[in-house]
Amino acid sequence: MYDVSVPVFSERLKALGIVLAKAEANAVERKIDPQTFLTARLAPDMLTLTSQVQIATDSAKGAPCRLAGREVPRYEDNETTFAELHARLAKTRDLLATFTPADFEGSDERTIAMKLGSYDIQMPGLRYLLDVAMPNFYFHVTTAYAILRHNGVPLGKANFLGRE
Repeated sequence: MYDVSVPVFSERLKALGIVLAKAEANAVERKIDPQTFLTARLAPDMLTLTSQVQIATDSAKGAPCRLAGREVPRYEDNETTFAELHARLAKTRDLLATFTPADFEGSDERTIAMKLGSYDIQMPGLRYLLDVAMPNFYFHVTTAYAILRHNGVPLGKANFLGRE
């Protein structure tokens, strides 16, 4: 459970940081106000780039904490700059570095109970990780990438995978 969660979340957040850095550099190069990217969304009823990053980090910190039986730390969701988003990514990766494989012993069967939107869910840890946490995390990381790509930031799959 550790191997398929903590290192994956950490590496994908590192890759998201690379994507955000490329977007920030592209804004400077094109003389675009960075807020244009930070507040961009794919559709009027979708969340902004900033929100996508916030939710991705919430997923990356929440899943391991729940699986390990720890309290999930709360972040303020008050980031308004690329620098603040990078700090949030770093803070989340620092938290992930505190976990060990031993923290996850028995977590595949541990019942995870939480509120997901307006629904109360309860399921074994393995199902939670594979059916809720990972898909949610990848949705928001991918949407952040797509928002930037849609706004003309020259990104490719290699960037998404964490290669500069």
